[in-house]
Amino acid sequence: MRFTQDSTSATLLIRAYTAGELRVNEDTYRETVIISATAVLRLPDISTMGDLASLDPSRILALDPELVLLGTGPRQIFPAASFRAQFLSAGIGLEVMDTAAACRTFNVLVAEQRRVVALLMV
Repeated sequence: MRFTQDSTSATLLIRAYTAGELRVNEDTYRETVIISATAVLRLPDISTMGDLASLDPSRILALDPELVLLGTGPRQIFPAASFRAQFLSAGIGLEVMDTAAACRTFNVLVAEQRRVVALLMV
């Protein structure tokens, strides 16, 4: 029998998502968040796609992602090209989807130990 260390025990996972509410492990959030496997940052000033222009991408880039997921609420809405370009110029992939899909994708990528960060609008 082979034993391996469980590296997911200290990992943040999305446990539930409904419109207006997101549960990460045992904590509940009712505002936009940036989440990685180890950190959650609240973004109460970001509630619409138009608000993304005011977001400093260094808050996301500081988490050292290889891929950023953008969950845009109940339906997929693409952000302005200038927002996407900030990640492209840093060599980081950006995938845009509705928030439910972004939550599912985040959990799968974290389980694969990928360096993923999700910006989730609830």
